[in-house]
Amino acid sequence: MVVSEGVNRFVKKQDLIHIVVLLAIALGIGIYLIATTVLIAKDGIHYIECAQKFSSEPIGIIKNHPFGYPFLIFIVHKFVTLFSNNSSLYSWVYTAQSVTLFCRVLAFIPLYFIGKILVGPGNSFWSLLILTLLPYPTEFGSDVLRDWPHILFLACGFWAILWGAKNRNWCIWSLAGLSAGLGYMVSSVCAQLIVYAFVWLGYCLLRPAETITRRKTALAMALLITGFLIPVGPYMKTKGEILPEKIQMMIRSFSVDTKTSEMVANNVRHQTPLKYVAGGSTKLIEATVRLVDKTGANLMWFFVLPWLIGIYYHFQKITPMEEKLLITAFIAVNIISLFLRYCFVGTDLTHRYVLPLTIFTIFYIPIGLKLLSYWVVNRNQKNKLAVAVSPDTSQKWFYIIITIGLCICSPKLFRPIRIEKKGYRLAAEWLKTNTDKNSVIAVPDRRITFYAERDGFMYESGKVAARAKYVVKIVDSEDETLNFGRSAREEHSLWTNEREKRKKLVIYRMM
Repeated sequence: MVVSEGVNRFVKKQDLIHIVVLLAIALGIGIYLIATTVLIAKDGIHYIECAQKFSSEPIGIIKNHPFGYPFLIFIVHKFVTLFSNNSSLYSWVYTAQSVTLFCRVLAFIPLYFIGKILVGPGNSFWSLLILTLLPYPTEFGSDVLRDWPHILFLACGFWAILWGAKNRNWCIWSLAGLSAGLGYMVSSVCAQLIVYAFVWLGYCLLRPAETITRRKTALAMALLITGFLIPVGPYMKTKGEILPEKIQMMIRSFSVDTKTSEMVANNVRHQTPLKYVAGGSTKLIEATVRLVDKTGANLMWFFVLPWLIGIYYHFQKITPMEEKLLITAFIAVNIISLFLRYCFVGTDLTHRYVLPLTIFTIFYIPIGLKLLSYWVVNRNQKNKLAVAVSPDTSQKWFYIIITIGLCICSPKLFRPIRIEKKGYRLAAEWLKTNTDKNSVIAVPDRRITFYAERDGFMYESGKVAARAKYVVKIVDSEDETLNFGRSAREEHSLWTNEREKRKKLVIYRMM
């Protein structure tokens, strides 16, 4: 009994040490990236503007977009202004970045316990240490983006589902539903938690002898739905819609494709619409290539092999049924949803969209690294089965391989966010200093007028609207012909790296 209590105390102390180390590293790197950020994400402007309007137009903000992230920015900014009385543009930017970072740091707590259930505390620590140093996930955690806030709720809900499934605890399902509901108001993709919960609870209904009784399963379902509807019910009523916008777009797109196929079948019965089949196959191939490319980039490619090896090896072992069902469901749902978004909504598969898939499967990387370490130790042995491998030697190579991987991450990790767009920031500073506050500016990127604190609009090509007093133009070459529809005078120019090419950014004053 005394020994058992001592082990439990050690495990809790070990967990605490692991969590504190992870949070300290994530917080330190996050603060550095916020301090060195050159330009926030394009979506960040929308979130900040929604937060600024929240006090005057709360219903309008709730109806038009998931309001959870702007609401968090609004609340934190209100709290900050109680002490500093500062409501400048940069106070909003830093508040929004801090909210994202705070959510990222908090998300490591449920993520650690998810990893502890799946692969044990040691592997969970190493996997999340790798996550803290992967450039893309880390950058998103210090930007004005809602990815990490929604991952925080996704992680809390998934941990509750795993815990409830593993310990046959039916009371905790209300927490899973509540996490899904609160996360839904940040991003509708958090509703996927309901799918995972029903996968396990459905299995429980089919196999009550191996899990929990059907009565408790029904009670768990009721608690799950109740927890979900507590925050989501009023939100849906205010919004006036039940289905998220993306799902509505998929349904409309699917309906159009179905009608098109029917028209082709009715009007051209003697021809097989192979081009439509080929078009769908091409889309799937493109989506697969994009998924592989962005997932590999999120893992810096170095960790892709141990990631695949770890997943394969772990699921070859006698894995608990709850883990097999829930992790398989998570991977399947995310991949299918990404393909649907790409094929029917037209949304590109970016690093951000594959982030949840990367994070929730990263726990298997240390397993793959340990297997690779074992292989490195035995690579020159003829009879690998007969040779006893020293644990110290294998562990040494584990540390060497993981150190190499982290060193590969470092240059991109500590690179200031969007340093390649520094010209945009310099142009904004020039406009803020040298133009009238009422000046209207035509720009290739809204972030220029956002940082300049000027009214403006984006243009693509052709004539610039008469109301524009200044035009910011990216010039590809000195001989490029400029057609603004009226005379213009060059006021200022500087260099910028646009799409990895050095180009000239010129500010014109319209005459």
